[in-house]
Amino acid sequence: MDPLVWSVLLLFIGVALVCVEVFVPSGGVLGFLSIASLMAGIVLAFYHRGPEAGFIFLAITAVVVPIAIVLAFRYWPKTPMGRRLLLQVPTSTDVLPDSPRRQQLRELVGRAGVARCLMMPSGAVVVDGKTFDAISEGVSIEEGQPIKVIKVSGSRVVVRPLDEDEEQPAVASDDVLSQPIESLGLDSLEDPLA
Repeated sequence: MDPLVWSVLLLFIGVALVCVEVFVPSGGVLGFLSIASLMAGIVLAFYHRGPEAGFIFLAITAVVVPIAIVLAFRYWPKTPMGRRLLLQVPTSTDVLPDSPRRQQLRELVGRAGVARCLMMPSGAVVVDGKTFDAISEGVSIEEGQPIKVIKVSGSRVVVRPLDEDEEQPAVASDDVLSQPIESLGLDSLEDPLA
C-alpha cells in the first residue's frame, strides 16, 4: 500500500479524534492521540514523498483542524451532553425583578383594547379602561383602532392591530357625560337622607 494513503488515513483519524475530544470529555487523552495521529501523518508525508507533500499535508492540517474544532463547538451545545453541561442563557424576563406592575402588565397578554393615539410605532393604548404605554409590532396603528396585546417586553406592552374576525373590545369613552350613571359607581340619588 502506498505510504501516502497512510498519511491521509492518519490525518482523517486525527481530525476525527479532535472532534470527538470536543464531544467526549476524556481528560486530554483523545486530544493527545489526535495530535500524535496528525503529527505521524505529516511526518510520513515528509519521509516518503518529500518536502512538497509534507508541506501540503502541513497546510491541510493547519486549515482543516481549526475548521473542525469550530464546527464541533458550534454543534456541541445542541447535543444532549452539551445541553446538560452548558447553562441556558436567561431571558430578559428572567432577569428583571417581579414587581406588581410587571405582573399587571403580564396579565394583559392576549387581551384586546383600543389605540389611544396614532402609534408609529409607540404610543398609548387603553385596555380594560386603563391606559398603558405600548409599542406596535412594526406597523402603524391609527387612533381608535382595535388592538391586541401580544407580549410584554420590559415595561412596554407590545400590540398589533386586531383582525376583523377577532372579538372587538368594548370602547370605554373618556367623556364622563356620555357614560350611563350606573357605570360611574355613584350611589342612588333617590333618597338623599337614607
